[in-house]
Amino acid sequence: MGTREQQLAMNEAWFREINDRIEANALRRTGGPHVCEFVCECANIDCAERMRMTLADYEQVRSDPTQFAILPEHDRPETEAVVLRDGFWIVRKTGPAAGVVAERD
Repeated sequence: MGTREQQLAMNEAWFREINDRIEANALRRTGGPHVCEFVCECANIDCAERMRMTLADYEQVRSDPTQFAILPEHDRPETEAVVLRDGFWIVRKTGPAAGVVAERD
């Protein structure tokens, strides 16, 4: 895997770490079902867009360490496949990029 693809995968893992903290804070505050604003976990390090998801939706995404929640059209077909298109999209990393993000999980 090239350096560029590895960096894109690392960007997504970094956004996921932020969302893990958002989830943890929401669980401490509410203790139950709640809608939160999560950051888009796309590979674009300059993306600062937000998306609304329930904590259950976020847990569904996180059930697979190679999956990420992104805004529609923020996918990178060269390193990921879209597995769900809803108000937000779920993408799954493919190829060597999947190994990079799974290691960071």
